[in-house]
Amino acid sequence: MPRSAAKLSTAFAHELTWPDYDAAVRTGQTPILIPIGSMEQHGHHMPLHVDVLLPTEFARRVALEIGALVAPPFTYGYKSHQKSGGGNHMPGTTSLDGATLVAALKDVIKEFARHGARKICLVNGHFENSWFIIEGIDLALRELRWDGVTDMKIVVLSYWDFVDKAAIAKLYPNGFPGWDLEHGGVLETSLMLALHPQLVHLDRALDVAPASFPPYDVYPVKPEWTPCSGTLSSPKEASVEKGHILLEVCTNGILAALRAEFG
Repeated sequence: MPRSAAKLSTAFAHELTWPDYDAAVRTGQTPILIPIGSMEQHGHHMPLHVDVLLPTEFARRVALEIGALVAPPFTYGYKSHQKSGGGNHMPGTTSLDGATLVAALKDVIKEFARHGARKICLVNGHFENSWFIIEGIDLALRELRWDGVTDMKIVVLSYWDFVDKAAIAKLYPNGFPGWDLEHGGVLETSLMLALHPQLVHLDRALDVAPASFPPYDVYPVKPEWTPCSGTLSSPKEASVEKGHILLEVCTNGILAALRAEFG
């Protein structure tokens, strides 16, 4: 792959000097991994930056394997949706307008292209970002083509999409609530227990039933639709062991995807 651990002391681009960064990136062979998260409440038991910590760690692990560099993460994301993140009305949740996220992402992609990067992967950790990531990429690629840059390849992925049926059976022996209701639930809590146990207070977690919503949305949102915990399902069945299952299956899945796309 493009670089070796012996040449660079870190997987994080922002920890390099500019000459080391330039040498790694200017040829276009080193992939750049950009974690994209949010500042969003995750219940009574976890911190506000879960959606930043998790994609950043997946990016770090993958970067060390394929010789990529991890860019500083997007720490703010698009507005929390009530049916997947509890809602943007919740205390602590701090969000961007869609146009702001699109514009910032477009600018960052174009800057990495200016540095010489031609392989970029956006590692998403916040469901609501998805469509705005696509728009940012589309606008960036269009403007780069106008400037004569036609050899960019950008991969977009969300780590939870690599959790297969076998892993789901191990994680949810009593039934899977669905990804929409997994906000602050078993998946995120288990990963945080495995990676950042000092930030998880499972004794404070509320054992709530999976949230139930009507098949429509109302704006302004009805706060009473969001469970009092802020989570959309119970995290009580989370464990370190489940976190390690998730780390393995998601990391391996992302590695396979990037090896297939970037070579």
